[in-house]
Amino acid sequence: MNHKLTAPTPPLGWNSWDCYGAAVTEDEIRGNAEYMAKHLKAFGWSYITVDIQWYEPYANSSQYRPFVPLIMDEYSRLMPAENRFPSAAGGQGFKPLADYVHSLGLKFGIHIMRGIPRQAAHAGTAILGSNATARDIAHTNSICPWNTDMYGVDASKEGAEAYYDSLFELYAEWGVDLVKVDDIAASRLYDTHQPEIALISQAIERCGRPMVLSLSPGPAPVEYAAFFAEHANMWRVTDDFWDQWPLLLDMFDRCRTWQGVPEPGCWPDCDMLPLGHIGIRSVDGGGADRWTRFTRDEQLTMMSLWSIFRSPLIFGGELRDCDDWTLSLLTNPEVLRMHRESQGAKEALRQGDLIVWTAEHADGSRYVAAFNTGESPLQLDLPMNELGSGLTDAITGTELWSSTPAELAYGALQANIPPHGVRLYRFF
Repeated sequence: MNHKLTAPTPPLGWNSWDCYGAAVTEDEIRGNAEYMAKHLKAFGWSYITVDIQWYEPYANSSQYRPFVPLIMDEYSRLMPAENRFPSAAGGQGFKPLADYVHSLGLKFGIHIMRGIPRQAAHAGTAILGSNATARDIAHTNSICPWNTDMYGVDASKEGAEAYYDSLFELYAEWGVDLVKVDDIAASRLYDTHQPEIALISQAIERCGRPMVLSLSPGPAPVEYAAFFAEHANMWRVTDDFWDQWPLLLDMFDRCRTWQGVPEPGCWPDCDMLPLGHIGIRSVDGGGADRWTRFTRDEQLTMMSLWSIFRSPLIFGGELRDCDDWTLSLLTNPEVLRMHRESQGAKEALRQGDLIVWTAEHADGSRYVAAFNTGESPLQLDLPMNELGSGLTDAITGTELWSSTPAELAYGALQANIPPHGVRLYRFF
């Protein structure tokens, strides 16, 4: 089973973190899945992911309660808290919820922390398929700086492989299609946890069910690009991304750093889209219950950069509260076609406040995204021949967000781009 075949194009989905932090419930997962099936599935959106701490019965926000008891089976594996996920009763885990998501024609994802529960290590509980215990494989000096649930796993210890294999056997039984593994791609305390990434990648291969492997948080070191591509499908190029302009401005540098790396099955990940109604039970990102603080132009800039760069698109807001504007950002057929089918994205020009990205399509058409990162309107008068071959003879073009014809005069592209805004074109 070639892991790259599980994500031949960048995944599109929804994740519970931006609106519910660690505290999402089964009803909220089901409701967002139903909305996606009705309004977004036809446009290629498919993944519904339960983010962090589904095994913590009393999680109530994005702020973790340290050293609290977690729900766990006899083999040191965390299980959904039944008070939050009632269908998990009787040891069924996430299978009933995954079955429901699949019945809607969608795919089901979960978030896990790397490692083994600290409570398992302290109690010396069993590992399925091994005589070793949790205590034997726990790397007690390998901890997460922002969450107390886990110790790292010492990949060199007898039982380490069996533990990760047992986890992914369980997830395969549940019907999991995507696993987001946290505290692994980058660390404030350590380097990238490559031995555990390798164990997880191998466990997915062995479990017999294709699963997208997503690694968090970032910034993942670009010098490990080949390692990430060998073992994972998505990896974060940034720490948590929120609805603040400086973070969005910074993403232009991050995308430039990773340009040329995206390819089928391997997607550098710009993180979730903090759009629509977010912060319902999350206090991260310097805000509480709110609509995104991004202006409409900033929202278009984010969607355009993520899409031309071909980052996974993972929506973070409460889908059921989407207004027409937010929905329009997620369902533009031409932008989604660029995201799905384009290739060769690169930064073609950076001049003052103007940043231009280009990409191409197998049908011969070319994409141009012209961004204004400044604080005042930018009058664009850009000779097409400055953007590389294939654009000098462009006869006609369309701005994809407005569906209006591109303004071309004497071989130059002309537009008025608002502050923090973008004009995104397809030329053919």
